[in-house]
Amino acid sequence: MSFLGKLMDKRIAAYQRELIETHYREVENMYRQIRGWRHDYRNHIQVMKAYAAEDNLEAIRRYLDALDQDLTTVDTTIKTGNPMTDAILNSKISLAKSRGIQVIADAHIPVKLKLSELDLCCILGNLFDNAIEASAGLPEDKRLIRVYMDMKNTQLYISFTNFTAGKKLKKIGGRFASNKGEGHGFGLVRIDTIVERLEGYISRNSEDGAFTTEVLLPQPK
Repeated sequence: MSFLGKLMDKRIAAYQRELIETHYREVENMYRQIRGWRHDYRNHIQVMKAYAAEDNLEAIRRYLDALDQDLTTVDTTIKTGNPMTDAILNSKISLAKSRGIQVIADAHIPVKLKLSELDLCCILGNLFDNAIEASAGLPEDKRLIRVYMDMKNTQLYISFTNFTAGKKLKKIGGRFASNKGEGHGFGLVRIDTIVERLEGYISRNSEDGAFTTEVLLPQPK
């Protein structure tokens, strides 16, 4: 391998480590918030009991509204059947919502995946990060990410779609152009490398103001 090739591998590996650490920090932060909310559960009940003893229904309504808004920020809405997938998707959905981005997710994994958690984390994390970054620059009413995951026979199917600025993205050197900097390029390379190693399939398409990435991953024997 050439010097430049080794240098590129090192930079991609460093980016990968940073990405994984970021994902785990996001997941840990989400569960820390959940643990904190559960810890305060008894206190919340006592407060509402006090309001109820005073027949102060308006205060109870206000308190419940505040709790509902607080819980929404840590709600684990996605239950795919795979713990690692749940952790990644829920942490990224929470991150997207904090940036005013709507996420519509339909994900089902009824079997135990034989893919490594590292590969799964890299693929899903990069796909979600790319979609979040692309959506953040749009007007808030145009910020939407659609995620679909399911098994197709023995293969895991993953689809991510996000709106673009209305223009069809151009390809440069066989890849869609990006203005998001060096790290974004490493993310795309990392996804492609994993899919190729697993003998899977990846397709990227920019049409009608939307950008879609589809991935098929066979289950390793």
